Amino acid sequence: MERGPAPAPAGDRHWHGNARLAVIYALVFGALATLTDWEAGSLTPARVVLWLMLAAAIGLLLTPPRVAAGRGWLSVRGPLCRRMVRTDAMVGVRQYDGVSSHLVFRDIDGRRLELDPRVLAANPFLWHEVDTGLRHSLQTGTLRQGVDVLRRLERAIDDEEARAVLKESGMS
Repeated sequence: MERGPAPAPAGDRHWHGNARLAVIYALVFGALATLTDWEAGSLTPARVVLWLMLAAAIGLLLTPPRVAAGRGWLSVRGPLCRRMVRTDAMVGVRQYDGVSSHLVFRDIDGRRLELDPRVLAANPFLWHEVDTGLRHSLQTGTLRQGVDVLRRLERAIDDEEARAVLKESGMS
């Protein structure tokens, strides 16, 4: 039996809007800094370059990582590097709470990936791909650490989806 083409990977559907916002903030910062310097009468070509470099750095810092998942893998691509783990061969999942809550995934190859859980909660297709791979890891017995974290995350995502459905239907 012939298989069709592999399905397209699921991605963060809010990434383009967040990236656009990061660029806007960087441009506004660069423009305001340059205009303030010009108004003060101290603008030189070297200072223009400085403001442009600072605006570019702010844009890079504010641009969110790009998250994608497919059958058996999860990828996070930032401005400097790309990290990828096999969700179908996961060893552990940990959640760190605090100011910046994040999940840490580790696979059998020793690769490690950090991800904000809100990205999974906001993207049902992305969560489905990750959850399918993690369930496979549970069935094969490779996932030994973090099952409780996954259960909590699954409940939180399901509760959020139920609230969204009720809100859209006018029942809440």
